[in-house]
Amino acid sequence: MDFRTKEERVADFLREGIISGMFPRGSRLKQAEIAERLQLSITPVREALKLLEAEGYVTGDSHRGASVVPFDEAASEEVLELRLLLESRLIRRTAEKVTAQDLTELRALAKEFEEAFARGDRPAARGVNYRFHRRLYDVAQMPQTLHFVQILWARYPFDLINAVQGRGDEAAKEHDEILQALIDGDASAAVLAMRKHIESGFGVLKKSP
Repeated sequence: MDFRTKEERVADFLREGIISGMFPRGSRLKQAEIAERLQLSITPVREALKLLEAEGYVTGDSHRGASVVPFDEAASEEVLELRLLLESRLIRRTAEKVTAQDLTELRALAKEFEEAFARGDRPAARGVNYRFHRRLYDVAQMPQTLHFVQILWARYPFDLINAVQGRGDEAAKEHDEILQALIDGDASAAVLAMRKHIESGFGVLKKSP
């Protein structure tokens, strides 16, 4: 069962949409269109946008409307370091708590990610990538740490990284390495695999023209 509030579900939909590129950086987010798309009233959409503004995904107010925050390249190195620190803590706890059902769901998401890249649907792949990592860290049951990680994700160039040729295949292999470590019950290997995944993605971006 999904115990999230309507506001939390809308916020998660918008986070995924921003990270996937469905809502491009700098674009306007129209409350009425989002509400209609999700078949909800304006109120949960408005509250969700307030949450995302606090996290750094959007900027604006109720009069001008909200816009997706542009990518800040200058902050990338610091964000990378913080991601490595916090996501290492999350994946270690996930390794301690993960169940067979969790692994089944994570494997399905990893396969969906690989298939999306194989058919050339990069926005879909980025969206699945968000859901894979969100589900991976939900298992840790560390909501405060995950909250800060989501703030970091708002400032990370996922769209640019996943646009690099060949990155999809590498990311899919790295997802498999993370899952194998979890299946083996090896928390240290899971941490190393996650750090490799984050660092290799950023390394690909730095090498790209």
